[in-house]
Order: sequence, then structure tokens, then C-alpha cells
Amino acid sequence: MAAGFLGSMGVPYEVVGGNHDLEGLDEFETDKENLEVYLKAHGKETPQFCRQIAEKTLLVGMGSTLFRDAKFTSHEVTIDQQQIDWFENLVSTHKAEDGWKIFVFSHAPPNGSGLRVLQENHVVNGCCWLNHSNEEQCQKFINLVREHRSVKAWFSGHFHLGQDYQDSITFPTIDPKDGPYPNRGSCVFAQTSVMRAGTSRDGRQQSRLIRGNKDGFEICTVDHQKDGKVRVDATISYRGDTNEVGVYAHEDEAYEHDKYFKVYQPCAGDKLHPPDDGFKRYDVDGNIPPFDVDQDTIAWWYMSCGRALGMLNGNLIEYDSSTLAPLGLVVGADELVGKKVGVINSGLDADTCIMMMDDEEGMEGADCASLAGDTREQAVVMLDKTGLVTVVQPNEDGSYWRKIVRNKMVRMKEVRRVQAAKMWAAELMELEDEGEANVVSSWGPYMTTSGTAKKTAVPGLTAKSAL
Repeated sequence: MAAGFLGSMGVPYEVVGGNHDLEGLDEFETDKENLEVYLKAHGKETPQFCRQIAEKTLLVGMGSTLFRDAKFTSHEVTIDQQQIDWFENLVSTHKAEDGWKIFVFSHAPPNGSGLRVLQENHVVNGCCWLNHSNEEQCQKFINLVREHRSVKAWFSGHFHLGQDYQDSITFPTIDPKDGPYPNRGSCVFAQTSVMRAGTSRDGRQQSRLIRGNKDGFEICTVDHQKDGKVRVDATISYRGDTNEVGVYAHEDEAYEHDKYFKVYQPCAGDKLHPPDDGFKRYDVDGNIPPFDVDQDTIAWWYMSCGRALGMLNGNLIEYDSSTLAPLGLVVGADELVGKKVGVINSGLDADTCIMMMDDEEGMEGADCASLAGDTREQAVVMLDKTGLVTVVQPNEDGSYWRKIVRNKMVRMKEVRRVQAAKMWAAELMELEDEGEANVVSSWGPYMTTSGTAKKTAVPGLTAKSAL
């Protein structure tokens, strides 16, 4: 259907695959089979493309290659290593100093783009950014943009949000009086909406139009609810090969039904600007004293290991230490609101740690501080009104955000098992309706078949039991 629609326009076209383009679960056994048919339908040989449209001007795109084989959520947009290597070679061999200008397209944006995201979906599930769950690959794209100033613009979708917000477009540089340097190379990032009402999260039906001119280019909106009316959103002017200046053409266009506010992103400041008001500083003892948490609490801090954590809408979120973009949910509001959270410095050196570990079975002689790679061991703690203290432990890889959503294939199988158990229980107990059967699931580290993880509490342990 998509190939037929795009091909009917009578001009060559390119596509970039996203998380839904490999979702032919009933038709294909593997991602490889699905990808081959998808590419064949569009007359493509590879998920990536490069097309020269003018003198030293390239359009470049990369597509997702995983769905069934996704390690975590299937809705993470994953660019495989082959494409990453291809892209790195392309930007390395087409330099800004030689006059090259590269416009990039991908389904999801890279970490560090600064675009508006949805906390209630993409942040909590760890699928905001390209290769979100792979820390090294996730940071690779913005690092390439920072290093290679030939990348002038990057267009993405994924969030199903409209283009009426100013943070639907982010610029590589801003006036120092407006805030710290954003460190996005020479690249303008732009969010692209959707055309069909049924897929829009905020009611907008819009597309992007890019118009080049002698000084640079314009980024426009095509409004499908207004008969294709074109609106200029931003004008970008080149100032030499490695410096661009962008200007918004209008303020945010607010609607009464707007609920999708920008996710709070910490600001670390720079030489000219202090960190934002939410930044928490350690006291003389190396602690952040526990503070009350409600839905409106805004606070963030760096751990001694370099990880960045912060509060948003009652949730504890991990942020990327370099870009301070949200990475994922650490503790959900269901578990945290009404409690206190803080960071304590153990103050334990290696010798003291060894003595403590000698009393722990299986840990005799262990040097816990050295094993952790940091002699200043810290603990994120939660304190409830009864005096119960909960230590929020990091993952084995050192990160804190909880990778608790598995891919869709795994969750579908789990749902089928539960359904089978309900039917069996209803027959065994002679129930009129299988919905009356009391069936629960037991997982390893997982809690739910849901594809949206908004809660982290363990019923019966850190929250009230469901039974």
C-alpha cells in the first residue's frame, strides 16, 4: 500500500524503515525475511540510502532492522552496525571544509537532538532514541554530528506528535543570552508528524517540506487538515561551512487539548550559565539529604560514577550523562510519590569494605570498593513514612534505568499462556465465564505482559499486594 501510494507520484522516492515496518508477525518468521520483502516492495537493496540532489548536497537515510529479535521493546528503532559504519564513513569522507552539506533522515531521532518526547510512552519504555538500549551506539550518532559539521539537518518522526511546538525543531547554536551552548554540531533537528488522524497522538496531521535557497534552507509544515496549507516554521542561514543560524518563524501554537508537554530535561549550564534550579548539590559529607517527592518535584544530580538521575512527574528518571536526554524509568511514581529520595555516601574505603564483606557468606575477602571501580561508593535511597529504607540498585552494566519491556513476540506468547490457563481453570472449576478465573503470572525479573512500563513497584514488597 505504501509503495503504491509513494510510487503513484511519478517521481523517485526513498524510505526509512521504522519500528512498525517489520511488524508482519503473521506473515514472516524472521526479521530478515520481513526486511527483504519490505525492501523489495520499495525497490531498495539496502535499509540505508544516499542520494545527491545538488552540488555537494546529499540526502541520507538509515532504517531499522530489528523487531522480533529486539532484546528489549520491539519499538526501539535499531540501526544495525553495518549501517552505522557506512554512515560514519560517509560523513568522514564528505567534509564541511570541502563544501559538503548532508541532510539525514531516520524514523527515530538520535540521542542529543533535544526534540520533544513522550514520557508516558517512549521515555518509560526506553525507545526514544536510535539504538536506545545500546549505550555506545546510542551516543554514536550525536558524537558523529558533533564531529562532522557537514551534517546540516536531521529529520525524524516516531513520536506521532505535531509540528506546532518550537521544540519540534532544535538549532545547533543559540544566543548565549538564551542559555548554554547546545553542542549539536552544525545540525538542525526536526520532528515530523503523521498524515493520518488515527495515528496522531495530539490531533495534528502534518508533513515536512524543506525548501533550499541561496542562503540556506527553510523548514516548513504542510497541514493536511487545512488542504495542504504550507507554513514556514524556521529559516536556517549558512555562515560559512561550519556555522549555521536558525530563526523560528512563529511561537508555539497551543490547543485546548494539548497534554503532551515537553519532558523536563536537566540543564548543566556552561561557563556563562549555572545549572538549572533543579540541580541538587552534595553537602559537605558527600550526601544529598532525602527530600520529599510529589508529582511536581523537579530535581536532578550526578552520581559519582557519572550517571545522571532526576525527578519528573513523580518518577525517578535516568538521563544521558553527556546530552542529559531522558533514557528511561528507574522508579515509577506508583512506588515513589509520598516518599523521600536521597543519595548517601557510604564513606567506606576499601579496607573497611573488606572487613564488612568477610561477614557476608560468599564474599569473604572481597574488595567491594575496588570491584565497583569507585572508592566513593554511593547509594540512592528511598524512605517511606514507616521508616522503611529501600536502596535503588543500579543494573549490572552500571546504568539505572529499568529495561523491563521485552519484545512483542515474547509478550504475545506470554499472553497466550495466560489465556490458555484461564480457559483451563474455568473448565476445571466449572465457571460460566473464563474471565472469572483467578490467574496470575510469575516471571523472573519481569512483572507484566504490557508493552508500556509505567510502574516499578513489586506488589507485596514495595507496594500493596494485588491479591
